[in-house]
Amino acid sequence: MGQKKKITPKVVLDTNVLVSALLFKGSLSKMVDLWKAGRIKPVFSRATFQEFKKVLTYPKFALSPNEILILLEEEVLPYFEVVKVIEEVIGICRDPEDDKFLSCALASGADFVVTGDDDLLILKEFKAAKIIKPADLIHYLESNRVPLPFDRP
Repeated sequence: MGQKKKITPKVVLDTNVLVSALLFKGSLSKMVDLWKAGRIKPVFSRATFQEFKKVLTYPKFALSPNEILILLEEEVLPYFEVVKVIEEVIGICRDPEDDKFLSCALASGADFVVTGDDDLLILKEFKAAKIIKPADLIHYLESNRVPLPFDRP
């Protein structure tokens, strides 16, 4: 019998997760390894990408325009899928600023929205996307399919 084809999960990374993964050494930096290895397919929408680019310019990160360009061209854009949002999600999240991540998930057919934001985590899922913490996704992938708390038998 044939083997099951492994499907690379599509993930929407919220801005804080993405910035932390790229700029700080620690458990979240494993996310970069996961997308570079093709274990996850991260996705952006125009709105989520614009927010990410804006946050990179914050003085607290002390990144030069050239450093930001290199980060985008070498660490991010070659690995991310960009999706066009057709249907804007409005009023689902407690924080209206976070609805853009749900819009991106809907447009891309994402499997996961990865966040540390309680305003998103409280939802647990949106349409087909599970909303989980970064550590849960990392554990899920490193365990090669250990069921997540919400997986149904």
